Amino acid sequence: MGSAIAARLAEHGCKVLTSLEGRSAATQARAAASGMIGAGEAEIAACDIILSIVPPGEAVALAEQLATVINRSAKKPVIVDCNAVNVETIRTIEDIVLSSGARLVDAAIIGLPPKPGTKGPALYVSGEAAADVAVLGQLGLDLRPIDGPIGAASALKMSYAGINKGLTGLGAAMVLAATRAGAADALRDELALSLPHVQARLANALPDMLPKAYRWVAEMREIAGFLGDDHPAALIYEGFVRLFEHIAADVQGEGTEAAQLVAFAESCKAKPS
Repeated sequence: MGSAIAARLAEHGCKVLTSLEGRSAATQARAAASGMIGAGEAEIAACDIILSIVPPGEAVALAEQLATVINRSAKKPVIVDCNAVNVETIRTIEDIVLSSGARLVDAAIIGLPPKPGTKGPALYVSGEAAADVAVLGQLGLDLRPIDGPIGAASALKMSYAGINKGLTGLGAAMVLAATRAGAADALRDELALSLPHVQARLANALPDMLPKAYRWVAEMREIAGFLGDDHPAALIYEGFVRLFEHIAADVQGEGTEAAQLVAFAESCKAKPS
């Protein structure tokens, strides 16, 4: 997502800097292909706008790293936190960012990484400083302001991802259970008859999820935290944490269950004889 958004910004004439220190050769090549320029911390701190796009488990650490550098800089940028974190986490990030003298915009990316010829994804923004990043809408991003404080955009992201990725997790769990019991074909056929839209969704969502499962673990934890420790629905997403940990381990290991999910998806796409 980060490299694709960088490419969109670069296409519209924006100079995009990034930190490549300690990054792999593949990451450096992807950054170059996206039009990003490697830069040091001081150069990045001197930018007008800093987009934070990292796995949710790294969002607070990055905010702390940026705040340390910005504290030493005369320039005080706007930091746009685009990560899938819950309201409590974004408020922690807000305290960190404001302590450095920088401003924070809460942002939620909804949709697939941008591709040439497409408008998306949507970038919802909230908070008092949201108007300060209006230029992003002129640089190719589908900017959608929310009339709300820090936390509003993150709440939207948690709610949307909870539904969208939760449905994928639910489908994966039931497909694997049906496969173990020898009922996968029957499940596929019944979905085609009574819930064809669900079957079509799973046919695309299940294989697409597999390489991302490891990244969804922290996001499910954030969604559970968004619901609250005392809310019974939080247990659903704690369960999804364990499910996606399990799937990610399978993808990195024998791949048995990953193959079962792919086989189910492919059978859904096959034309009936």
